Amino acid sequence: MYIDIMAPEKSKSSVAKSPNARGVYIETYGCQMNVADSEIVASIMQDAGYFMTNDIDQSNVILLNTCSIRDNAEKKIFNRLSQLRGIKKRKNNKLVVGILGCMAERLKGKLIGERDLVSLVVGPDEYRSIPSLVSNAFDGEQGIAVKLSKVETYEDITPLRTEGISAWLSIMRGCNNFCAFCVVPYTRGRERSRTLNSVVDEVKHLYDNGIKEVTLLGQNVNSYFDKLAKHDFPTLLAECAKAVPDMRIRYTTSHPHDMSDGLIEAHAIYKNICNYIHLPVQSGSSKVLKKMRRDYDREQYLMRIEAIRKAVPDIALSTDIIAGFCTETEEDHQETLSLMREVRYDGAYMFKYSERENTLAEKYEDDVPEEVKTRRLQEIIDQQNKISAEINKTEIGRVHEVLVEGESKKNPEEWQGRTDTNKVAIFKHSEDIKVGDLIKVKVNDSTSATLFADVIR
Repeated sequence: MYIDIMAPEKSKSSVAKSPNARGVYIETYGCQMNVADSEIVASIMQDAGYFMTNDIDQSNVILLNTCSIRDNAEKKIFNRLSQLRGIKKRKNNKLVVGILGCMAERLKGKLIGERDLVSLVVGPDEYRSIPSLVSNAFDGEQGIAVKLSKVETYEDITPLRTEGISAWLSIMRGCNNFCAFCVVPYTRGRERSRTLNSVVDEVKHLYDNGIKEVTLLGQNVNSYFDKLAKHDFPTLLAECAKAVPDMRIRYTTSHPHDMSDGLIEAHAIYKNICNYIHLPVQSGSSKVLKKMRRDYDREQYLMRIEAIRKAVPDIALSTDIIAGFCTETEEDHQETLSLMREVRYDGAYMFKYSERENTLAEKYEDDVPEEVKTRRLQEIIDQQNKISAEINKTEIGRVHEVLVEGESKKNPEEWQGRTDTNKVAIFKHSEDIKVGDLIKVKVNDSTSATLFADVIR
């Protein structure tokens, strides 16, 4: 999964606590998988007698759930640690700070004691050990738990989800692809999947508790496989759709190599599987794709797009694109731009290539100058914005069913929701509309990122 860094997400509630309970504050950086992992950690800590807080000043424990996908992601964490030193000083050092997640796995012992602050470092497969490590840290000990597992899925832990109408649900962990640029197989280990029944049961539980939309998560979600029952991802997706026909179902992230005909067919059959697929391409050049070890070429990718659009003509597509990967020439860059024009994505996550330690690409020469990467990235961004604006302009006059999410970020008198094609729609709020409602809207205007609509009465 290769997406941009999200703003830190705080634990969203406090729970009843005993007078001697210690508070835990979690900040989450990175992909949706990290958001889901933070909910697992919160559940583990609450079961151990801690309480979750969204007020950092109430906390005795601060946990940063980190990302290593790009160099900038790690820089954010080091900057944040510098800020936390002041908080620890204000608390007279009665504070435990821990680093969790991919950065913990990648840097391991280098993080212990970082900024004279970090007391525990815990990788993605060792979250069950956090309560004991925190307890030891209050006694002055430092702890590292970063062993990767071949079996851990946290299937038996109910994540602590405290509010909202949408939920992230991890159905598998790890990745077997070893793309040349990616650290995920080294920080999250090899693929292993939860049982189909456990996933379907959790989806039903979420629906019974008021969740209106669920996103199934995996580093390569469509390679999910329940080894005991021999169920693949299309089967799981269909079973979830049948179990909760009134609930929206999404999934991310897909690998083009595993975008099967069965998975495409599920979109066509089940109306509650959203008409949206995130299908990372990374480059439009077959030469660069081979260098990246993506296991498909330009033609094969375009054939998958053609199959998707034939089965589901109204599908919305997004992607990931890397600018300036090793050996990328101007011709390769132009091939990426031409593929974007051919596919016409609704949206994209777009990045400059940055070398990561312990990946295959670390052995390559990073031979594209920084200023060239920057220029190529900007050309990619400009083209995508143009395509997105053109696509959204065609939405004017169309009617969509929108899941109401809450107030617009820019105007509290306006509300926002999301179409099943994953587009944000802004509309006027009224007293008869509440969060979680499914309403009909008619689009009256648009930008490259947003639809503006009138509620249909």
